Amino acid sequence: MKTIGLLGGMSWESSLEYYRLLNEGVKARLGGLHSAWIVMVSVDFAEVEAMQSAGRWDDAARFMIEAALRVELGGADFLVIATNTMHRLADAVQAEISIPLLHIADATAGPIRAQGLRTVGLLGTRYTMEGDFYRGRLEERHRLRVLTPDAAARETVHRIIYDELVLGDIRPASREAYRAIIADLVRAGAEGIILGCTEIGLLVRPEDSPVPLFDTTALHAAAAVDWALEDV
Repeated sequence: MKTIGLLGGMSWESSLEYYRLLNEGVKARLGGLHSAWIVMVSVDFAEVEAMQSAGRWDDAARFMIEAALRVELGGADFLVIATNTMHRLADAVQAEISIPLLHIADATAGPIRAQGLRTVGLLGTRYTMEGDFYRGRLEERHRLRVLTPDAAARETVHRIIYDELVLGDIRPASREAYRAIIADLVRAGAEGIILGCTEIGLLVRPEDSPVPLFDTTALHAAAAVDWALEDV
């Protein structure tokens, strides 16, 4: 079994889900008392969020590279960055480490294509929905058409993530807001919805959407288990 390198803490609420899913995935595959080999570095999300909101992406890249190197030095065979937004810096991180990085967009696109879908809605932080690093990868590498909410809805999605979900604050009213935004994306042609922030799966469930949901946390963790066990 390979050792999974988990770079988490962004936020720890979703990193907790990663840890659970990785261990459950290995146990399901190997049975008995088996669990995953994991090296984890969990950072202080307040530092990360301050760099994000100030647009200090060069500082954030140095921060992420340092943390990723710690994961590698801990003995990890590959790296999992347990957040969608910070994959904005995935190429910079990969250039400075010697172990492969399992990109969350690739882990998400595979199951979408396997279901024969071509048009998907994307929910996530403002950085993920509006930047090219994520939707561009889905469109160019995986030939998906990606829809995002309008500006007001993007602000709602982003605010709920940062003001509520990363704090573990799950509100029924916010679930209803997400349901309405999902419905608008479906009316615009979305055949599936990407929960493109690792905390959204804490709020939104399959019954909240008329089309399939693709929870990036679960899909990323499942792909990591596949990588870890590919030689077992």
